Amino acid sequence: MDALSTEHIDWLKRQRDRSPKTIESRIRVLRSLPNAGTATREEVEAWWEARAELATGTRAVDLSHLKGFYRWCQIYDHRTDDPTVRIRPPRVQNRIPKKASAADVATLLESDLPPDLRRAFLLGCYAGLRVAEAAALAWEDVDEDACTITVREGKGGKSRVVDVSPLLIDWLGARGPGHVVGGDEPTTAAALQRRLNRAIKAAGLTITTHSLRHRWGMVAYQSTGDLLAVAEMMGHSSINTTKIYAQASSDVKKKIASAVMR
Repeated sequence: MDALSTEHIDWLKRQRDRSPKTIESRIRVLRSLPNAGTATREEVEAWWEARAELATGTRAVDLSHLKGFYRWCQIYDHRTDDPTVRIRPPRVQNRIPKKASAADVATLLESDLPPDLRRAFLLGCYAGLRVAEAAALAWEDVDEDACTITVREGKGGKSRVVDVSPLLIDWLGARGPGHVVGGDEPTTAAALQRRLNRAIKAAGLTITTHSLRHRWGMVAYQSTGDLLAVAEMMGHSSINTTKIYAQASSDVKKKIASAVMR
């Protein structure tokens, strides 16, 4: 990265309101355009065209990071222009996420998993935690009496309390020192993600680690119909993110299909 990009990353870290994952993504994008601080409009547009083969979602996120960098440059008088001004963000389709099925969950939990990896799966399936949140969870934030888990400094730098089943508390097992996953030395989100992905692949499944969280979101909404509660428990900053789980049941869809034929 050039000097201005490095200065920007240092500034982001000092704000303490950005997750480590967000900062890592910003670094990745700025490294893909090494002269971002001095790049011309034409150079930025060439960078954008070179990324045409990437997934739409990836391109949208990357452009958002670059635009964020140039907004900072303008606010702090490093640049007066925005070289991304002519680039239109790609339209990302709001696809229904793939959730883990009951059979997928059973297959994973019946496989020979190390205890800490099993706990990570449980936290995703039955508490709706992100991989990064499971990796950072300390035993002191698991309240056995209240049956709650406190997720500290989650996505967006916000903490939340998640109610969980007493059964999940039992399944997590005996409390140990330090962290629920990793013990005395907490694991990183990236390392946990790799271990989870390897376990999923070894079990012959095609889901992703995020599919476990999607399962929680869909089951939570379908059992309650309370979009706000689900959004709060999942740590969504906007309820619009949660709306993807508000799908009609298959029975309702069949009734509609029959009704329109009358």
